[in-house]
Amino acid sequence: MVLTKSELLTSLQHEVRILVHLAGKVDRAQLDYRPTPKQRSTLELVRYLSMMGPTLVQYALAEPPDIEIWNAAEEQSKARDFDQAVAAIAAQSARYETLLAGHGDAKFRAPFTDFDGTTTTVGAFLVNLVLMGVAAYKTQLFVYLKACGHEELSSANLWYGADAPPA
Repeated sequence: MVLTKSELLTSLQHEVRILVHLAGKVDRAQLDYRPTPKQRSTLELVRYLSMMGPTLVQYALAEPPDIEIWNAAEEQSKARDFDQAVAAIAAQSARYETLLAGHGDAKFRAPFTDFDGTTTTVGAFLVNLVLMGVAAYKTQLFVYLKACGHEELSSANLWYGADAPPA
């Protein structure tokens, strides 16, 4: 794997911290905001983020992978209100640690069939779909916030989960 397990865990936990930071910027009056009719609303996006990363990790590490892992988590996420979804995101740091514990390099180098049918490795799947996917959806949440008038947000919010220092 390109990253060590420790580096992957640190990166995933960093994304969790940023997601919690960005979710803290959401105006409750704008939970129904969606850029276009067919895109997720802010609430739907936060609900999705409350399950996506850890569920994909659990799926990839399962013997054998079972799509019902995804289906069950997705259904649970749809029942969450905003606060419950944010709390679920905050809990992901510990969840990632638990999910990755006990798996060594051999597991991450093991062949894995991606959703599109291509063969990859478990480690590549975790980096390419989980870590990069969380980063992409984090960016989507950031863009939603900007579109809802949060002009004060900067790249520091997106990449570090921190408000920019006052000018």
